[in-house]
Amino acid sequence: MKYAFSTLGVPGMPVPDVVRLAVDCGYQGVELRAHPEEPVHPGLVAHERRAVAEEFARAGVEILTVAGYARVAQAGDDEPVYEELHRLLYLAADLGASYVRVFPGGGDQDPAEADATAARRLGVAAEIGADLGVRILVETHDSHRTGADVARIVGAVGHKHVGALWDVMHPWTAGEAPAATHAVLAPYLGYVQVKDIASAEDGTPLPLGAGVLPLAECLAPVGGEGWACWEYEKRWYPDAADLPPLLAAGREHLARLV
Repeated sequence: MKYAFSTLGVPGMPVPDVVRLAVDCGYQGVELRAHPEEPVHPGLVAHERRAVAEEFARAGVEILTVAGYARVAQAGDDEPVYEELHRLLYLAADLGASYVRVFPGGGDQDPAEADATAARRLGVAAEIGADLGVRILVETHDSHRTGADVARIVGAVGHKHVGALWDVMHPWTAGEAPAATHAVLAPYLGYVQVKDIASAEDGTPLPLGAGVLPLAECLAPVGGEGWACWEYEKRWYPDAADLPPLLAAGREHLARLV
């Protein structure tokens, strides 16, 4: 298994520092939060994108994912969602990232309609992803918290450039057992996003192994293959402990589990 961490845990950290942190702590990859308040986002021009890609390449660290905020199931016109998806896909391609992360965001409409909306939009975007060599992953999140929820969307699309990102917290807090989540997501799984939290009611991020999430159960069916990415939500919990001092021990904990 290979290990990555999300820059959600190091808000605003300059790219060279992120790369150095990955190398020093033994992580092979990084999931880049693509937001205007971060150093890497779709507004970067060509030479800025090249500089980011080269910084990672020199250190031998992979840009695993461009973690965007497109909400593929939200109500409304398709065009703004298509535009956001295209911007994320081209950014990922320019950076050499394998994946683009998107959210469902369909809580403002009927579930069946949300599924159909997401599948339609993703089906169109998948063709661009195929041309660029980038896979779109729908995260278990918000309106589609469980593996079964996300599998309905991805299965309806039926395209190899659309898959699932298993954020282990949301299915578990929704009452879906890890084995059940893996069973439905396995045909579509891009990778696993790990974390730990204080309780099902308190999402405060904790060092891996210090909280309640059943990480061993989540990683066991994956079988030590692919990627595990630590998403530590420091951006949303500014009073949480800083991530950098925790990274090396977190990777060691994951290695013991697998």
